[in-house]
Amino acid sequence: QVELVESGGGSVQAGGSLRLSCAVSDRTSSTYTMGWLRHSPGKDREIVAAISWSGRDSYYMNSVKGRFTISRDIAKNTVHLQMNSLKPEETAVYYCVARRPSARPMEVKSFAYWGQGTQVTVSS
Repeated sequence: QVELVESGGGSVQAGGSLRLSCAVSDRTSSTYTMGWLRHSPGKDREIVAAISWSGRDSYYMNSVKGRFTISRDIAKNTVHLQMNSLKPEETAVYYCVARRPSARPMEVKSFAYWGQGTQVTVSS
């Protein structure tokens, strides 16, 4: 029933920036933790960033700290990922994901709801 729709992907040169957006259609999504997951061929899926629906708590994988920022807009029911200083190895399909509040570790399998993904390509 939860519907997630990503937008904002595209192609940039190394060092460039992109801003991804996720629209959440479920009216009960205020109870969800939201995140961004990425997957590229030959690599493991990984949680790039996550944020509690309140916005009070956030998580980032180590390699993106200081360059990426996850945020949410309560009124518009959207989540964003600002990505700066992008690197070629960060080329991947980026998925908006969600899970209900829990004390589970921040891992891929803990997110039950996925969007269809948006392609991000970073060229050298």
